Amino acid sequence: MSGRVHLVGAGPGDPGLLTARALELIAEADIILYDRLIPPSALDGARADAELLYVGKERGGPSVAQEQTEELMVSRAREGKTVVRLKGGDPFVFGRGGEEALTLRAAGIPFEVVPGVTAGVGASAYAGIPLTHRGLASAVALITGHEDPDKDEAASHWRALAAFPGTLVLYMGVRRLPDIAAALMAAGRPGSEPTAVVEGGTLPAQRTISATLETIAEAVRREAVNPPSITVIGPVAALAEELSWLPVRPLAGRSVAVTRARAQASGLARRLEALGARVVQAPVIRIRSLSEPDLPPLDLSPYDLICLTSANGVAALFERLEAAGGDARALAGAKVAAVGAATAAALSEHGIVADVVGESFVAESLVEALADVEVKRALVARAREARDVLPDALRARGVEVDVLALYETLVEPLPPLTLEAARQADYVTFTSSSTVRFFVQAAGGDAGLSPGTRIVSIGPVTSRTLREHGMEPHVEAARHDVDGIIEALLADVTSA
Repeated sequence: MSGRVHLVGAGPGDPGLLTARALELIAEADIILYDRLIPPSALDGARADAELLYVGKERGGPSVAQEQTEELMVSRAREGKTVVRLKGGDPFVFGRGGEEALTLRAAGIPFEVVPGVTAGVGASAYAGIPLTHRGLASAVALITGHEDPDKDEAASHWRALAAFPGTLVLYMGVRRLPDIAAALMAAGRPGSEPTAVVEGGTLPAQRTISATLETIAEAVRREAVNPPSITVIGPVAALAEELSWLPVRPLAGRSVAVTRARAQASGLARRLEALGARVVQAPVIRIRSLSEPDLPPLDLSPYDLICLTSANGVAALFERLEAAGGDARALAGAKVAAVGAATAAALSEHGIVADVVGESFVAESLVEALADVEVKRALVARAREARDVLPDALRARGVEVDVLALYETLVEPLPPLTLEAARQADYVTFTSSSTVRFFVQAAGGDAGLSPGTRIVSIGPVTSRTLREHGMEPHVEAARHDVDGIIEALLADVTSA
């Protein structure tokens, strides 16, 4: 039985512009074939067992041929898989979605098209440029900038565009802008017409370069504008400064690599993006639950204290309980302790209010918080490989302690382009010792960070692991959680 392919538009870059249907399909997909310009966190909602394959095209870098991408769609669908072809912008606007749909139709593969916000519309709106405006423009033309203005057959094309009574929006044309502007002016478009180039539209580092059609190419060269960029030509471009609405963000222009597991990285990544950072998603670890179908039901009744040492442990514990038909009532007879606010928040999502919460995300903090708590038998639910600080401290008090391994942390290979982007980032964040070890492993034994990259550690335990691997942290969070990471990074940027 054949599967189905979904040609899904991921929008121009801001993950908040992903449609509800796109998010639904990403969560259901067996395999996701994704492009370079999708939002960094677009894959956060994918299933843990989903196959994620990069099929993007990189100027001057490795690329996947279009024919290979289409073969993958067809072959995986014929295996009965649900396939999401995730494309930046809209699949039917300069996205080759039409070609892919024709290939699927010829192969007899059912498909669905999910529109996305196209870059010309999204980037313009984020720059404060209305593409239509009463009295200024009542029509819009979307144009590929890859067309060579010097080709003989393109002459009539540029004459028609020069005479077009509305706004021109050029996609992918920033490198050809001098020739395009010259061709339009030669065909009669006024050189004085307002023109704006929006670089990185809807992304944290978005910026707008305003000029006239005659001067825009020099302005773009002077400002070293790079793709992805769109160019807006017409009177509405002059409204960019007046209608600009994006606030100044403290991390604008900075790149930050996030190394924690993709599922856990989304909160930190979104916070960083909201502050203006360009986030490099470089998940070097993934979390695998140790729950198996044949495991016996988990009996928590013998314990008067249950300790959870991470949000991952909370998720794995409830997965194990629910697999056996249980729920939060299984914890009713015990006090529940959490390492840090994030673990406590994860418990609250399951209706459990932690009785004891360590001030920071380290075992030592929870040991201190439990100092006056009477306990005879405790369960420490944690990762397979973890420090024994908490169980050892409880045993030293005469407590009978059982340790339950609920999940394990595994290495996640990094694509070469992602690894290089992380190495060159302004900041790289490490939120656990495992992210340090596995980053070094993914890098081939040497982290290879650029001299200008500043290392951010979540706390002293992670800092110690960094030093063991030859990396001195430049920034260490005072609060050993995501909020502490953010606060420390902002303080470092401010003091620079």
